[in-house]
Amino acid sequence: MKDLKGKTAFVSGGASGIGFAMARALGRAGMNVALADIDQNAARNAVERLAGDQVKAVAIACDVGERNDVRRAALDTIAVFGKVHIVCNNAGVAVGGPLGTVRERDWDWILDVNLKGVVYGTETFLPLIKSHGEGGHFVNTASMAGMISPPGLEPYAATKFAVVALSEGWAAQLAGSGVGVSVLCPGFVRTRIHESGRARQGRYGGPGDVDPGVGATRQEAAENVMQGIDPDVVGARVVEAVLANELYVFTHPNMRDYVRARFAAIDAAFETAERSQALKAVKQWPQPGSGPTGRK
Repeated sequence: MKDLKGKTAFVSGGASGIGFAMARALGRAGMNVALADIDQNAARNAVERLAGDQVKAVAIACDVGERNDVRRAALDTIAVFGKVHIVCNNAGVAVGGPLGTVRERDWDWILDVNLKGVVYGTETFLPLIKSHGEGGHFVNTASMAGMISPPGLEPYAATKFAVVALSEGWAAQLAGSGVGVSVLCPGFVRTRIHESGRARQGRYGGPGDVDPGVGATRQEAAENVMQGIDPDVVGARVVEAVLANELYVFTHPNMRDYVRARFAAIDAAFETAERSQALKAVKQWPQPGSGPTGRK
C-alpha cells in the first residue's frame, strides 16, 4: 500500500502499548482506525486520546481468542467505516516459567490469543479486503522471541515462532495479489505485557498473577519491560514497513547477533548431518517443493 489517507485500519489489542502506538501512527498517516480490545473502557479512553490528534477512531469490543467474536468485530468495523484495508493482528499475552510449572489453562490462553487470534484475524479479514479490490496489508505482531527462544519463555516463544511461520507462508501465498503481509518482531518495548494476567478471560481462570517469563522475579520482569523503547517508535516503524511492503519488521537492530548465533548453530548442525555415517545410506534426496507437502 502506498496511500493510506482515507483508508481504514483494524488494530487488535489497540487500547494500549504497541497496539495503540500503531493505531496512532496509522491515524496520523490519515487512516480511520478501529481500536479493537477486550477492555472496552481502555479502548474508549484510547479513542478519546486519538481524537486529540485529529484521528477518526472507534472502539470495538473484541476477544481475539474467539473466532465468532472476531467476525462480529469485523462486521462492526465495516458498519462504521465501510471497508478495512490494514489489519494489525497485535493482541497478545505473555506466559512463561520453568518447565512443568505453566498451568494447562494458561497454555490454552496463550495459544488462543497469540496464535489463533492471528489466524482468526487474517482468515476473517482477507475476503473482506479482497472484496473491495483496493489492496491491503496484514501486520502480525510476533517478537524477537519469534526468532530466538530464551529459556523460561517457551510458551510465548512457541506462539511467536508460529506467527513468523504463518506470516512467511501467507506472504508467499498472497504475493502479487495486492495484499501484503508483515511480521513485527520487536524486542523490549515499554508496554504492560508483563501484566498480561490483568485481562485474562474467565474461561482461563480470570484476572490474576501470571509469570510472564521475561525476568527471574516480578520486579526484574517489570524492569526489563519498562527499560524498553518507546511504543511510538514502533508505531512509526510499522507505517514505514507497510508502505515499503517489508516482510520482516525489526525494531531492535542490536539483537542481530543473537539471531546470527542461532542461525550459525543451525548451519553447523547441517554440516554435522553432511558428515553423518547414518545418512550415507541415502542415495538420492527428494527435491524441495516436490514432495507431498511442497507446492510448485
